[in-house]
Amino acid sequence: MTITEKILAAHAGRDRVVPGENVWIDVDILMTHDVCGPPTIDIFRREFGARAKVWDIDKLVVLPDHYVFTSNHQANRNLDILREFAVEHKLPHYFDAHTDEYKGVCHAALAEGGYNRPGTTLFGTDSHTCTSGAFGLFATGIGNTDAALIMGTGKIWVKVPETMRFVFEGELPPYLMAKDLILTVIGDIGIDGATYRAMEFDGQAVYDLPVEERMTLTNMAIEAGGKNGIIAPDEVTIDYVKSRTDSGFKPVYGDEGARFHSERVYDVSKIEPVVAKPHRPDNRATVSEVAGTRLDAAYVGSCTGGKLQDFEAAARLLKGQQVAIDTYMVPASTEVQRQLHTTYVDGVSLFDVLTDAGCKLGKSSCAACLGGPVDTFGRTHGNEVVISTTNRNFPGRMGSKQSSVFLASPYTVAASALTGQITDPRNVMTSA
Repeated sequence: MTITEKILAAHAGRDRVVPGENVWIDVDILMTHDVCGPPTIDIFRREFGARAKVWDIDKLVVLPDHYVFTSNHQANRNLDILREFAVEHKLPHYFDAHTDEYKGVCHAALAEGGYNRPGTTLFGTDSHTCTSGAFGLFATGIGNTDAALIMGTGKIWVKVPETMRFVFEGELPPYLMAKDLILTVIGDIGIDGATYRAMEFDGQAVYDLPVEERMTLTNMAIEAGGKNGIIAPDEVTIDYVKSRTDSGFKPVYGDEGARFHSERVYDVSKIEPVVAKPHRPDNRATVSEVAGTRLDAAYVGSCTGGKLQDFEAAARLLKGQQVAIDTYMVPASTEVQRQLHTTYVDGVSLFDVLTDAGCKLGKSSCAACLGGPVDTFGRTHGNEVVISTTNRNFPGRMGSKQSSVFLASPYTVAASALTGQITDPRNVMTSA
């Protein structure tokens, strides 16, 4: 069996499962946030009763993050509903948006909080819950009704997915990042190429990446229609998790000779920096093909591109220079936000590098990635052309439906911010 199949089999109390089979499984963690949490709570109360109790308060994690810094009264009411529910059920893993407990974007917070434990199952009311699969667990997004079922029973009905395997061989060139790898894959198979399939990533280039960079690969599995993304845990993964939690876990690995739906092998030395052109994540082009495209703004942030390594990459290109266009920086988590002041590039903190270069820094949140209310930081309001480290570039995704969004790695975004047009990061690295 593949790693995905073995995890599902264990949580179904079975020795074996096969793709296409439907099984009831036990859920280790349920996550929800301020967008989908309130309707999930409504369904839970309707179906289980107004006085029903959560199946296990230690396994429910509530992380407001999407619309937390806004004056919009509807968004504010959603936060109130979460707060009231957390108090009512005495939830130990609720992190209020306007207190010192606030964590930032849910997917980053799950990793930092030690909730991503190898061999476990994690479900969340967010399509990018697949991010957690970078730690060797089965993680996927679900709707509010399924979340309410888990909230009341701790179980869910799952169809076992087939697994597609993607192997990146060789040493990763210094101008490539995980974003280039996953955009290459999505460009090859399309936005529906992995529909209801597991996307398993392997190869030297994958394991050379820090854990946070691997999260970029699994995060965007959903952009190809994937049920989940997953990377078998190695020593780096296990050390990261053990540094974050005392909870026990048992790593799971696929069997030799496991059957895959398909396998694609890439030589990373032959991959160029790439972008996804408007308005689809699979509308791939090499940066050299679109170089010179005029830009109005650049954006580094989101669960995909707001991790510490993303800001380190941007800072290496921006240090000592000035951006030519509006450039927004939004840390994915409050932990990353703090690390900007304590992580250095040539003796200068990331915070100082970025602000000295003219970047505008926002508070940790999803911010403009989901559009949001009109007062959302970094939101587009007209026909701007934006280059961004986020994960989706559909019309209206970052605000205005008239804007055009190019998806790219932090290197490409930073290089482009310096020139005001799409720029190959290799050119900036060569001249630095």
